[in-house]
Amino acid sequence: MWNILEYLEKTEMMYPHHTAVDDGKFVFTWRELGEISRKMGTAFAKRISPGKPVAILAEKRAITLAAMFGSIYAGGFYVVIDPSQPAKRIQEILNVLEPELIVINETTEEILKQTDYKGDTYRIEIGMLEREDWELLRGIRERSKDTDILYGIFTSGSTGTPKGIVVSHRAAIDFISHFVRIFDFTVYDKIGNQAPFDFDVSVKDIYTSMFTGATLVLLPKEIFSTPPVLLDYLCEKEVTVLIWAVSALSLVAVLKGLSYKIPHTVKKILFSGEVMPVKQLRMWQSALPWAEFVNLYGPTEVTCNCTYYRVEEMIPDGEKIPIGRAFPGRKVFLLDGNEKEITAFGETGEICVSGESLSEGYYHNAEETKKKFILYPKNEEGQSRCYKTGDLGYYGKDGELYFSGRKDFQIKHMGHRIELEEIECVMEQISGLDRAVCLMDEKRNRLVAFYLGNINTDEIKEKMKHKLPVYMIPHKIVKTDSMPLNKNGKTDRSFFRQKLGE
Repeated sequence: MWNILEYLEKTEMMYPHHTAVDDGKFVFTWRELGEISRKMGTAFAKRISPGKPVAILAEKRAITLAAMFGSIYAGGFYVVIDPSQPAKRIQEILNVLEPELIVINETTEEILKQTDYKGDTYRIEIGMLEREDWELLRGIRERSKDTDILYGIFTSGSTGTPKGIVVSHRAAIDFISHFVRIFDFTVYDKIGNQAPFDFDVSVKDIYTSMFTGATLVLLPKEIFSTPPVLLDYLCEKEVTVLIWAVSALSLVAVLKGLSYKIPHTVKKILFSGEVMPVKQLRMWQSALPWAEFVNLYGPTEVTCNCTYYRVEEMIPDGEKIPIGRAFPGRKVFLLDGNEKEITAFGETGEICVSGESLSEGYYHNAEETKKKFILYPKNEEGQSRCYKTGDLGYYGKDGELYFSGRKDFQIKHMGHRIELEEIECVMEQISGLDRAVCLMDEKRNRLVAFYLGNINTDEIKEKMKHKLPVYMIPHKIVKTDSMPLNKNGKTDRSFFRQKLGE
């Protein structure tokens, strides 16, 4: 199969009356989801040119999913834009995309007016009333190729302009095919979707559901701030799979949610996005000893993930969780500063990925694409396209690959090169301390850490002295009442950077 819609239609044929998506208000069967998607595809196809983006300015809902699939039926690709973002950032995304069509709803129509977009719009609710034009859609499908773009996801750019990462049908099909097989997902699963649709963790939820016929349960963002409500919801919906960002899992553990209720139906927990604190992971393992836990690693540019590690033991404090082995069809390796491959254990290098499922690069940004997607090795034979992740890693004595921080989290302080994540890792091993964020206060040239927990700062500094050199111990350690997450479910570092200026 070369087009992702082949999988949608196969699942629709096999499980027409099985629940496809449940957002708490609307429930669509696979037949209903397919029909609504084709109705929207018919409408969109009359409004866009082949291969062009459809921007979807809408909240995470069942009907939003239909609009996403409708964009594909129309011969375009979808880009979901979170309407809670500032109007300026939405404008910047639209400037990069130059969409011919934006899908809106009653609420987001007002938001769009704050930008200078002058193109065509389509009210998402009208999609239910359109008539399918099978002849039109069939002609589009016959002209499609597996290299056509499937979706775009925007991340922050170093220049301040958002970067749109675009992924092809083939890249997604190859990855999800391996993902479903390796972790044995089935039609009987109920996937509890935490991530917003403009974050690539949701890609695994959406297409694992599509490939297997499993039910996609959309978890409302607001319930994550109240773990008892979240856990009641997981139990009520009988969710079996959690593919979540690390911070979302940690938040439940830190706020003692698992002491309130254990979601007994959950049998698989896969996490990614940040380093998982072993303390919080052990809480989940103790609460759900029957569940499978998997550490996933990989940036959006490689289509979700490139490595995985099954956590089959309790990881003690002071030890890291490996990021593990490469998914089939991939090569994951380390390069030094001279772009020479590192094979010795203990030596840190940049994590690079080649093989299947690399994204097509950055939309309308050939310069940045050329910089991050290189040909390696650089000789006349055996060149392959590879993505430089900007992440650092090393091989342990056990032969496993370990993540050791971002290149841009690496700072120079008192003449020493320091990984901020190493400081955070040490802090989170301290009893009574749940979460930590460490930043460099450039203005005052000092390290500042914020933490969540029931321990005083003098005790923290004293315990850190046993594990870190003096130059790595933050000058200022501040207790905080909350550890906010950004919209992608990661620790919101920008919130704490603002606090540095206060």
